[in-house]
Amino acid sequence: MIDDLDRFDSRRSTVRANRGMVATSQPLAAQAGLSILRDGGNAFDAAVATAAALNVVEPTSTGLGGDVFALYRTADGEVGAMRACGGAPAGATIENVKAAIREAEDPSAWYPASRGYAVDAAADADDLGMPFLGPHAVTVPGTARGWEATVERLGRKTLAEVLDPAIRYATEGFPVSEVISYYWQGATDLFTDAHAREAYLFDGESPAPGETVTLERLGESLRQIAAAGADVVYEGEIAEAIAAEVRSKGGFLTVDDLAGFEPEFVDPVSTTYEGAEVYELPPNNQGLIALEALNLAAEIGAGDHPYDSPERVHSFAEATKLAFVDGHRYVTDPEYETVPPLASKAYARERAEAIGESPISDPAVGVPNATAEDADTVLLTVGDDEGNLVSYINSRFAGFGSGLVAGETGIALQNRGASFSLDPDHPNSLEPGKRPFHTLVPAVARFGPDDWAAFGVMGGYMQPQGHVQVLSNIVDYDMGEQEALDAPRWRYREDGTLGVEERLPNAAKLARKGHDVRVLPPSLFGGAQLVRRREGTLAGATEPRKDGHVAGY
Repeated sequence: MIDDLDRFDSRRSTVRANRGMVATSQPLAAQAGLSILRDGGNAFDAAVATAAALNVVEPTSTGLGGDVFALYRTADGEVGAMRACGGAPAGATIENVKAAIREAEDPSAWYPASRGYAVDAAADADDLGMPFLGPHAVTVPGTARGWEATVERLGRKTLAEVLDPAIRYATEGFPVSEVISYYWQGATDLFTDAHAREAYLFDGESPAPGETVTLERLGESLRQIAAAGADVVYEGEIAEAIAAEVRSKGGFLTVDDLAGFEPEFVDPVSTTYEGAEVYELPPNNQGLIALEALNLAAEIGAGDHPYDSPERVHSFAEATKLAFVDGHRYVTDPEYETVPPLASKAYARERAEAIGESPISDPAVGVPNATAEDADTVLLTVGDDEGNLVSYINSRFAGFGSGLVAGETGIALQNRGASFSLDPDHPNSLEPGKRPFHTLVPAVARFGPDDWAAFGVMGGYMQPQGHVQVLSNIVDYDMGEQEALDAPRWRYREDGTLGVEERLPNAAKLARKGHDVRVLPPSLFGGAQLVRRREGTLAGATEPRKDGHVAGY
């Protein structure tokens, strides 16, 4: 079926408007955000409305059981960030998780072959990494309190008002779009638990493209949050259902773990690239990887090469490769480990000496978890007529997450804990309360005095290298917004290969330079969204490799 998804070759134009704009991966969700803008809400209200709608219409990639992050520029010029991701349960020590793996009847169920694991029922717990599925992969979800904090601090609407479109989609029904149907069908075997099957399968099947479905249990949970606020997810009835679900499967999560969570408003990290100021999220997110890669690319003049040349891709890929080496070695929860200043230009000058005409071989990237490479996420960008811009990103990590749905809430719980290591010497080693290495990185860029963009490229380890490519397309090669997203992409893979889209120019010459080049389907090159505000006019672009849509007025 992936061939069916990749058969389209449509032309898109940059969308332009002057009052408000939403760009995201599903048309109905974009309309939800636009309706809030039309009704007097600002970009932050619309961002939460869009994210909540995606929780319903694109449940394959996001949900209340996951985390949410924001990077934004307000109308009065503040550039800020929000981080709403929880940590490991208080009882989740390395020793306890290993003991649980040893005691499990069939631990192989937590290590799916579809993600590259080869584990049998008799496997030694000491030889296994952190479970990818199941109760031990569940960390405290940040989404509900993150949504609430966004509208209370930055918006104008109430949480109930911005959740209304999502509630209506969940309870009145919506037709499933094509890319989402594909991933939903691919997750059918994940739903081994009765609560999951009842919430997300219909007569035992995932929905086909165009099939209208309702998610009544999820809709009821959204209603409770609208009526009582996010506390119901962390201290009330929904919290009890989440904790009970995880503990009934042998996990350690408690209501106390949930109640102790609060989102954070943090200072972004930043650098400049060829005159553009680029802002990313700080650790525990991988924003530093994007910034280091940009600094390295600038140091070696990667953007000076002709666009169609193999030297361009080689230079940017080598810069990204080194940034991954450093990011995966050092980026972790800063409350537990010191993270060096990887965004320093002085550091980039030193590291750039390793980049030459031939690919760096065996760079020891040391990924926190190789299964995160192609994880699933939603990203949306919003702009309004006041000058607010926000890049907003939600995820459960991989698809429907851990495979667990909390009781009758319809809330699928994330498996972000899979990014922990059970090696106590690893920077991302599991510890109670610790937040795992996080792939999610929304971004903002300033191209000129009155020229700002909110953007991002979702999709596991594609995210920082997607940021590099989109920015370079705009800054180095003067591409328009949609053209910058349409352009063929490359991606460095954790196995050392260089993935390219089939239409990338001169890919064969990259192989002659020594790269192990693999042509990959477009669906593996991320999902970008971008809204730019320049001299009062909004321009929006969306990902052609998704069910993307830009709505403006």
